[in-house]
Amino acid sequence: MNTTPSASTPSSAPESGALTQDQLKTLVGQAALQYVVRGELVGVGTGSTVNKFIDALATIKDEIKGAVSSSVASTERLLALGIPVFDSNEVERLSVYIDGADEIDGQGNMVKGGGAALTREKIVAAQSDKFVCIADESKLVEVLGQFPLPVEVIPMATARVVRQLAAMGGHAVVRQKNGQTLVTDNGQHILDVTGLQIRDPLAFEAQVSQWPGVVTVGVFAFQRAQVCLLGTASGVKTLTF
Repeated sequence: MNTTPSASTPSSAPESGALTQDQLKTLVGQAALQYVVRGELVGVGTGSTVNKFIDALATIKDEIKGAVSSSVASTERLLALGIPVFDSNEVERLSVYIDGADEIDGQGNMVKGGGAALTREKIVAAQSDKFVCIADESKLVEVLGQFPLPVEVIPMATARVVRQLAAMGGHAVVRQKNGQTLVTDNGQHILDVTGLQIRDPLAFEAQVSQWPGVVTVGVFAFQRAQVCLLGTASGVKTLTF
């Protein structure tokens, strides 16, 4: 990595035995509570790691006003646990947005969208003063592109966007779910792109975002993380960018 983030490792290592990925997700979900500002709303992302954070958030639900959610799935989980959910249009700003990542590099740039919520995730992240990424150590990479890059597209633009990505060296396929084309919460489709090495995330995000028919590209460089809570074999490691 070009830049080494500052890091600290709390002494929360397990006494014995290796932690499973699920246990690591639980650890970082609980650790994220320290960034929640009491008395305010919190931005909440989407995915299996965020589900662990939502469960932890429920333990302090009486100390916050509620949440702004980035997906229908997260909204349903929050409401089921008794946490009020506000529409993003009702909220001018959020002190913090907490979400996972499919990949994160040494500068806080991320690839996101494995849960198909990338557009709404960018919207909520853009409203927030701070982005705290929660992930296990397998998500930390030197160069973005190992995980298939999600690109949300308007269906009529699919073939042309596939060709444009191919010209960049990427191979794009339309995401399927249960044998059918996946439809996002926004009514659009997702392209998953392999074969790319994204060495300049900011330029890449700016370029692909301008293509007609692209709703959102899953590179988060404009809304990169300022903090990453990384679940490791020795506990939760805090990276700051």
